[in-house]
Formats: sequence, C-alpha cells, structure tokens
Amino acid sequence: MRDQFPDSTLSAYLNAGVFWLVITTIAALVFFHEGFNALLTAWQLPEYSHGPLIPVLSLLLFLRQLRNTPVDLTLVTDRGPGIALMLFAVALGVLGKLSQIHEVVAYAIILWVGALLLISWGWQQGKHFWPPVLHLVYMLPLPGVIYYKVSTSLQVFSSELGVWMLQLLSVPVFLEGNIIDLGVYKLHVAEACSGLRYLFPIMSFSYVFAVLFKGTVWHKAVLLLAAVPITIVMNSVRIAFAGWLVNYVGLEYLQGFTHFFEGWIIFMICVVLLFLLAWMMLRFSGTRMGLIDALDLDTTGWATQATRVRFIAPSRALIFSALMLGAGAVTWEARPQTGTLVVDREPFTVFPARLGAWSGDVPEVLTPDIAENLGADDYLSVHFTNTAQIAPVQLFIAWYDDQTQGGIHSPEVCLPGAGWEIARLDRIDIAPQMGFTAPYNLNRAVIQKEQTRMLVYYWFEQHGRHTAWDFAAKMYLLWDSIAIGRTDGALVRLTTPILSGETEAEAEARLQEMFRETLDVLPRFVPGSET
Repeated sequence: MRDQFPDSTLSAYLNAGVFWLVITTIAALVFFHEGFNALLTAWQLPEYSHGPLIPVLSLLLFLRQLRNTPVDLTLVTDRGPGIALMLFAVALGVLGKLSQIHEVVAYAIILWVGALLLISWGWQQGKHFWPPVLHLVYMLPLPGVIYYKVSTSLQVFSSELGVWMLQLLSVPVFLEGNIIDLGVYKLHVAEACSGLRYLFPIMSFSYVFAVLFKGTVWHKAVLLLAAVPITIVMNSVRIAFAGWLVNYVGLEYLQGFTHFFEGWIIFMICVVLLFLLAWMMLRFSGTRMGLIDALDLDTTGWATQATRVRFIAPSRALIFSALMLGAGAVTWEARPQTGTLVVDREPFTVFPARLGAWSGDVPEVLTPDIAENLGADDYLSVHFTNTAQIAPVQLFIAWYDDQTQGGIHSPEVCLPGAGWEIARLDRIDIAPQMGFTAPYNLNRAVIQKEQTRMLVYYWFEQHGRHTAWDFAAKMYLLWDSIAIGRTDGALVRLTTPILSGETEAEAEARLQEMFRETLDVLPRFVPGSET
C-alpha cells in the first residue's frame, strides 16, 4: 500500500485540491441549508427516524466502491458531466428556495453529491460511485402528495390482509374502510399503522444488502424488491395479531403489545426474512457458498481509501463550483426578505347561512384527530337544504395559508380510509354544462359504502385557477410561489346522496344548482388571482 500511496505526510493533504473541495462543501452547506433543515425536521418523524444513518451507510458504500476502483493519477479531462450535473443541482436548489418548498432543496443535495464526485474523479472513475449516491435517496422525505397516497394505500391493503388473517383464525370480524369491527371492540388502523415507519428503513437495508450480496443481478433485484411485500405482510401480521389479542384477551392489553411489537421488533423480523430469502436463493442456485461468504463484508483498507482525497486536483471545475455556490449563498442571504404574500380574505365564521334558496344548518366541528390530519388553517363543513329538493348538499372547504407546509389532502386519499369506495372518478371541465366561457376543471366522483351512494364534486382552488389533479395543483403551487409569491389555496367539495330510485342525472342537477350558488360567494373566502 505504501507504493500505491507513496506520500503520507501531512503536507500531502494540504494541497489546493483538498482546499477547494473543503470550500465547495462549506459553500454547499450554506447554499442548501434549507434542504438540510428539511431533512433534520423530517428525521424527527417516526417514518424517517432512520434518516441520520443513511449518509453514514452511503459513506461506507463509497469507501467500498473506492477500494474496487484502481488509483488513476493521470490528468482528469472528463469533468463535463459533473459540471452539467452541478449546474442542474444548483438550479433545482434555487427553484426550491424560491418556491419555499424546502424538500426540493433536499432533493438537490443528492444531485450535488453526485456532481461533486464526478468533478473530483472525472466521469470514467466517478460513474462507478452511483450506488452510494443513489442510496442517499432513502434519507429523503416523500413529497406530501405521494406520502398520503402511499400511506392510505398501505393502510387499506394492510387492513384487508390483516382481516383475512383474522378470518383464517376463525375470528369473527368485519372491515369498514380502516375500521376493524370485532363486534364488542372496533380497531382503527390509523396512519401510524400503515407500515411506512418500517417500509423506509427496510428498503434502505435491502438496498445495502443487495449491493453487498455477491449473487447474480437478478438475485440482487429480488432482494431489493422483496422489501415492500415483506414489510406489508409483517405489518398485516401485526394488525391481525392485535385483533386476535383484543378478541381473546381484551383491549387493555393492546397498548402494551403495540409498543412491544412495533419499531425494532418488526424491523428485525423483516431483516431475518431478507436473510432467509437470500439463503434460499443461494441454495436453489446450486452454489456452495454460505450466506456470510455471499456478503462482501470485508472492510480492510477502507480507512486507507479515505486518504485518496489528497489526489483530487484543483481543477477549474472544482473552483468554479466553489465560487458559484459561495456567490449563490451570499446573494440569497443578501436579497430583500419579502416572504410569502398574505392575502386578504374573510373567515368561514361569516360564511352566509343562506345561498339563494339553500339554507345551511349549524356548521359541523370536526373531531380533533380529523382536524389534525386535515391540517387546514380554516375550514367549513355545512349541510345545505332546499325545500324544492329532496336531499341536502354538503359543502366542505378547507383553506391553507401556506401549502408548502403539508397542504391539501386529496379526497382520493381520505375517502377510502373512511370506508368509502370510489366507484367512478372522472376529471371533467364543467364549463360547457354551466354556460361558462372559461374552463372550470373539477373531479366528478361516485362513491359508495354498502347501499349508500353519493355524488361528489371537488377541486383545488388556487389563485383563481380551478384544478382537478392534485399533482398538477402542486406544480401550479411551485410556479405561483415564484411568480406571484402566493402559496395559499383551498380544497372545495360538494356532496349529495343518490337516493333510492333516483338517477345520477337528478342528483347531479341538485349538485350543480348548489355549485352555482357557491361560486358567487367563494371569492370572498378563497381569493382569486386579483388579490
């Protein structure tokens, strides 16, 4: 190793390349500080509590990969891809800073890490370091829209699978949405029971496991993909065992069981199952290699590999990156602090009790758990009746001052969790039916629970824009936060029952009548683009 690393004196490390590498890193810490703050905030949540371990594991994977990459002291001339990726990382960071969606800045950090490696080692060497860089993805929080969709889907699937397991155990049980009805007791499969707090760390572990596994590519792929079904099944087992415990022992034992059986217990069982899967693949592939031998756990020379940082040359690309990030950080901190625009709106407490021929009852107050999950700054939930109509229409509006801090939850996520099945969902432009000249996009849904059917209109109201698709609403939010400095918005929903013997067209006519009346007063409470 002395021949490979000939100079081990301190002066060998105090070269211009290391200096500019340190300067670039410090500048990046300042420039991307919103992203680092977003990571630290997310890591305090149970779902992302594994986050601090990810950079450490990625560093170890990098040292392992560096050990397998021969030392090349020739002049590096292929830094172009690194420069391009660095520019893209900075642009994405600026976009996240301008939009005040700090998770976007966190995503840019990973691109910066990849760019720094490509600039330091060049494309021919740096391209081999993608496994540790890609692993950093597991430290990121999911975008809110994706998080709630994934969480709700896992809740529903885990509930159904858990109930199926209980039925196999001859436990009388009925499932309504995420409510497991055991007769005397009812168990709510909450968001915390979705399995995400196990899924994310297990996926990270399976990634490292697959990288270290010496099997074939398809073996690695199986180990990587197996994390999701293993976690879902184990979470369903947990839910089923909780139901069995309540049914035969009593509800008072459930809390102690839950605390014991969550967290590391579930994680370790999933890890054991991954090891068992790897062992089975080795056995059936005919190899005589043991499971421990099949894992590259050799750490010899890793510390020595870290000293290769002194071979990084003080390239113009590295100096440019340091100066660009430093200038960007100084410019951003010196800019005028305008903040998010606060709009002038009326609170829902003064919402009219009468809209045309429709009379509203006393506004509904949501339960604390529902209100907390909704996360709205102001909301309205009221049933309107009309003497000329045979059924009421419920108007629900949730207002958010700043959608970058969580924001709107789509009914596509919330309704299934409440036991409603979405029988049909269409994104339509209702303008032709209502005689409007400008497009008015919304969702038209038919939902049902047992024999009850409802017709629903809902849309996302943002600065005079009417959006049906929640992902599109997030993209518009990103644009508006930069263009006009607004991040507020609302979800508007109208619901009416489809009565027995009534057609959808008749129910929709009632809904459209209330829809038209709502639009007349909505701008007072959900300001449009002119504000």
